[in-house]
Parts: sequence; C-alpha cells; structure tokens
Amino acid sequence: MKRRRESSQSSSHSSYRQTSFLSLIKHFNTCCYPCPEKYDPKMKKMDSFCTVRLILTFMKTIGLVCLYYCFSIGITFYQKWFIKDFHFPLTVVICHLVVKFMLSGMLRCLYHIFTGRQRVVLDWPTYFKQLAPTGIASALDIGLSNWSFEFITISLYTMTKSTCIIFILGFSLLFGLEKKRYSLIIVVALIAAGLFMFTYQSTQFNLDGFLLVLSASFLAGLRWTLAQMVVQRKEMGLGNPVDMIYHVQPWMVVGLLPLAVIFEGIPIATTEKVFRYKEVSAVLSTLGYILLGSVLAFFMELSEYLLLLFTSSLTLSIAGVFKEVCTLYLAVKFTGDHMTTVNFIGLVVCLIGITLHVILKAVDSDGKESSSLRNLLVSCYLNFLHYFSISGHKLWKRKRSTKGGNNY
Repeated sequence: MKRRRESSQSSSHSSYRQTSFLSLIKHFNTCCYPCPEKYDPKMKKMDSFCTVRLILTFMKTIGLVCLYYCFSIGITFYQKWFIKDFHFPLTVVICHLVVKFMLSGMLRCLYHIFTGRQRVVLDWPTYFKQLAPTGIASALDIGLSNWSFEFITISLYTMTKSTCIIFILGFSLLFGLEKKRYSLIIVVALIAAGLFMFTYQSTQFNLDGFLLVLSASFLAGLRWTLAQMVVQRKEMGLGNPVDMIYHVQPWMVVGLLPLAVIFEGIPIATTEKVFRYKEVSAVLSTLGYILLGSVLAFFMELSEYLLLLFTSSLTLSIAGVFKEVCTLYLAVKFTGDHMTTVNFIGLVVCLIGITLHVILKAVDSDGKESSSLRNLLVSCYLNFLHYFSISGHKLWKRKRSTKGGNNY
C-alpha cells in the first residue's frame, strides 16, 4: 500500500510539473506574444506556431546581445592593449572613422546594386545644421575615451563611462525629451555616490585619465541625445544604422582632426612605427592592427543599432549594464585590476542606481513592448543583480578569510 501511495504521489507530482510547465508556456505565449491561433487543450505537442515564434524571437535577441557583447567588450580590451604600444589614440580613432565611412559607403552601394533603390542623401543645409553637432560630439567622445586608455585601467574606465546615463538624463531634460521627476534625482545621486566610492583610495586611480573619461561621458550624453533627435525625425530618413554611420563619420573626422594635429602631429611624423620606419613589416603590422580595430568599431556600432532596431531601448539598457559587469569581471580576472571592499560597494551602489533607471524606463515605456514582456525583462534583470551581489559578497568573504589565514 505504501509503495502504491508513493508511486501515485510521484506520478501526480510529475504530472503536476508537466501541466504547470505547459500552462506556463501557454501563459507566456498569450501574454508576451499574442497569437491569432486558438489554444487547443488537447494539443500536447510543443511545436505550435506561438511557441516557435517565441523561441525564434528569444534566439534572435540572444544572438544580437551576444554579437553586441563580442564587439563591444572586444574592442575595449583590444584598444587598451594596442594603445599601450602605439601612443597615438587620436590618430587611431581618425583612421577608424575613415574606414567606417568607407565600409558604410560600400554597403550602401551594394544595397543600391542589388535592390535598385537609392539610399537617402541629405542636402547641405540639413547636413550642416542637424548632423554637425552630433558628429563633433561623437568624435570627441570616442577620441577622449581612447586617449584615457594611456592612463587608467579598464575597470575605472568602465565605471566612469557608466555616468553617461546621468548626462543623457540631463540633456534629455534640457531638450524636452524626458519628463521632470523627483526619482531622477535619486538615480543621479546613487550613480554619483557609487562612482565616488569606486574611485575612493584606489591604488590605480589617475586624475588625468579620470577627467578624460568623465569629459567623454559628458559628450556621450550630448551625442546620444542629439542622435535620438535626429533618428526620430522620419523626414530625414536616417533610421537605418548604415545611413547614420555614413553621414556622421565626416563630421567626426572634422571634429577630431584639429586635436590630432595639435597633440600628435609632430610625434607621429617622427615615430619609427609609421613614417620614419626602418622595416616595412613594422608599418604593415601597425596598419593591420588599426584596420582590425576599425572593423571591430564598425561592427560594434552596427550591432548596437541593430539591437535597438529589433528589440527596444529597454533591452539595450539592460544589455549595456550586463556588458559593464562582464567587462569589470574580465578586467579583474585577466588584466590584474584591483578592487577593494569600498570599491566593490561603490560598484553595487552604482548598479542599483542604473537598475532604478531601467525600472523607471520600463514603467514609463510608451508601449513598444508589452507590459508582461517588460515585467519579464525587469524580473530577469533583478534576479541577475541579486545573484551577482550574493556571489560577489561570498567572493569578498573568501578573500578576507584567506588574507586572515595568511596573517597567522
């Protein structure tokens, strides 16, 4: 009798798990991805149209996020490594801009050849008034960011660059893109306090590099606010990322070229790695490294626009925070960046501020994403941060215990 009861209980538990899983899938399909086909209770197969569409959408989003991570994190570590040996960051950025302009022009030509459709070409007054501020701000943002790699670590660069959210909020309020709310003050205070704690008594802190990245964050806030205003104007026709890259790159070269000539003109003209070379192989290797960085930069920007185009700004914001956490972990793990207890607490406080901003953005979403999908994204994000804080606290306690054991 006991065995029968146990077997009946186990079978009931398994059937309950199966039905609950099926009902969960059904609820997720009907809430997040409404499907025109009617749900059949007798259908036991999991290959319905809604489920397939859900899986394909999930796979597409994960693929775009992974693509964005590969290029974004890859170019951060690549530029840090390359600029340590080739001390001309502004010249490198100008070469990147020229190559990106050529690649976007080639893609536009291929699109015209295969489809017969002409891509958008702006008139000169619109090109000057609308894109000049965006291009110059973008050039200074990227140039100063690359320049800072000569002075600071990747972890300090990543944390300081995360303050870009503060400046985006400020410029959005200034240009009327964001509503005034008291919660924004809390977001700004948390991010600023977290950054202060992260840089407090840091052994790897450098004031020059910190000011360069902070200036780049300010310009990045202006850059993305102006870019949002340009992209949202449908009459300009710059919703396609390739068209946006093609039209902005010349202004970026114009904005960065004077600084490159002033600070790097004479040194790069007299260096043995470019003009006064002794071996052709040295010049070819330098050009190859610059070309590789240009391709990474182009696909990083393209993947960022594609993620924004096929998902939403909320998904891009969450993916951006995950990217910062991954970058910090890799920097501490592989490049020898050090992080004290106060620095780690500052990191958590800064992430809490960014989390609050993401939640407020999800609540005030204009309907591009369904409410259930927004709740799903935010819940997954909060679960990740909970797991990250617990694992980080355990790692910190383990380090303290090992240090205490070594003292004895």
